[in-house]
Order: sequence, then structure tokens, then C-alpha cells
Amino acid sequence: MTTSNALSADALQDDFDATIADQQRVEPRDWMPDGYRKSLIRQIAQHAHSEIIGMQPEGNWLTRAPSLRRKAILMAKVQDEAGHGLYLYSAAETLGADRADLTVKLIEGKQKYSSIFNYPTLTYADVGTIGWLVDGAAICNQVPLCRSSFGPYARAMIRVCKEESFHQRQGFELLATMMRGTDEQRAMVQESVNRWWWPALMMFGPPDDESPNTEQSMKWGIKRHTNDELRQRFVDMSIPQAEALGVTFPDPDLKWNEERNSHDFGEPDWSEFMQVIKGNGASNVERIAGRRAAHEDGAWVREAATACAAFEKTQGNAS
Repeated sequence: MTTSNALSADALQDDFDATIADQQRVEPRDWMPDGYRKSLIRQIAQHAHSEIIGMQPEGNWLTRAPSLRRKAILMAKVQDEAGHGLYLYSAAETLGADRADLTVKLIEGKQKYSSIFNYPTLTYADVGTIGWLVDGAAICNQVPLCRSSFGPYARAMIRVCKEESFHQRQGFELLATMMRGTDEQRAMVQESVNRWWWPALMMFGPPDDESPNTEQSMKWGIKRHTNDELRQRFVDMSIPQAEALGVTFPDPDLKWNEERNSHDFGEPDWSEFMQVIKGNGASNVERIAGRRAAHEDGAWVREAATACAAFEKTQGNAS
């Protein structure tokens, strides 16, 4: 892709369009339309925020996991989510975004994160259900992003998806273990699945005809599938897994459609989705308060790192 400043605006746009049409990667050094850059920053920032906020629901159970093995597994997963957030913030920075500014925008409610993390984790079974369903939905959504038109985003997603796939297996294994346990444990798993199924379907965003960004993002190659396509893929993937576990989904409309060669399913409560997005979910206030506290508590670390870097720079100049 050409980067010469001597090219006209039309030539730069034509070069960008040709790169997208040829399924090539746009890199940070390349010219790109302002709308493309803004859309990427919005999507990548929301994704990064989701990884960081997403540490909170499961972190709620770190001190109460039933064994040392389960505690170690959960700690490793939460640590992975922190790493995912760092990869994604770094990708956003290649677009000219400032990581500190993105965090402030999140805390002030000017940027969003995934609606799924505004639901509370009420039982330990939720740790497994989040791994199985929430990370499973994330995999459906994120694997196509490995082919995103923006290079740093696509490359970050390759590692993220590998780790999310492992998390999904961990969640399934935990639920399978509980389903081989007592009646109370099996009931706990089913109750957890009942609570998380519909929010998991909402993770893909509103229906295609109500999604304001999907069409343009697909034209630019940022996204590869629509919200509804990804939601259908997730439903079809999850049903045989539920049968293997021995759980059911709380949807009376769920059935196989021979003609479509996929499953029919009911409509999520989109009014609930919009309320959560607007900040009225069960845990919205708690999640942002937790993120704000962590940011403020870590101020001294950032200040120390900045001072250390400045000192090393002066020492280098002196030598």
C-alpha cells in the first residue's frame, strides 16, 4: 500500500480501496480514511475494555474456588484476560490512540465494553458457564477477526483466540465435572446455564437491521460476518455441547430446521440489552467502580515507571 505524501486524496483513497478489495492488510504506516481509523479505535477499545472488565466477574471467585487446582486454573485464566487487554490496547495505540485516554473514556462512560460483563456471578458454576458459553461466543466472534483488514488487530487476535479456545475447554470441563457430582451440583449448573444463555446470545450485538456499524465495518473488512450470522453459528455449535453435558437451554422455540440445516431459536430480550448498554444492568455500577479503583490505586506504579524511564533517558544522554 502506497504511503507517499505526494499522492492526491483521491489516489490515496483508491489505493486503500484496492488494498481492501484484494483482501490485503492495512498497516499503521499506511494511509487510511478517518472513518476507518475511528471505527477501528472504537471496536478495538471496546474489545480491550471488555477483556479488562471481564476479569472482575470470575475474579469474584478466586478466593472461594473449591480446590487449589481450581484456584490455579482460574488465576491463570484471569491473568490471560489481562494479557488480552494489553495486546488490544497496543493495537489501538498503533492507530494513534492513547491508552490512558481510552481508560479515562471507559471510566467516564464515553466508551463501552461487552454487555455480558454486567451480569453477576452468583454461584461457582458461573465460572464454568462463562468459560463454556461466554468464551464460546467470544471465539465465534473473534476467530473471523484474525482475518481483519487491519494488521495489528488481526495478529493480536491469533493469540487471543488460541487462549480463549483453551478457556472454553476449561469451562466445559468444570461443568462436566459438576454434572457427574451431586444432584445439588447438577441443579447449580442448570440454573447457571439458564441465567447466562440469553445474555450470551446478546454478546453478538443487536439484530443486523438495527446494528449501526456492521454494514460499513464489513465493507472495510474489519468484520467478516454479521451479528446474526455469528449468533446462528454459536447456537448451532452450543446445542450438541449442551447435549453432551446433559443440560438444556431455556428457549421453548429451540429446534432443528431441516430446510435451513440449522437451529431455529427464540428472540433475546433486546429491551434488556439496551438497558444494560445504557448502564442499567445488574452490575454496571460495580464494574466501573472496580475499574476506577484499580486505575487510581495503580497511579503510583505508572508514576514510578515514568520517572524511571525519564531517569534512564538522562543517564543515556549523559553517557
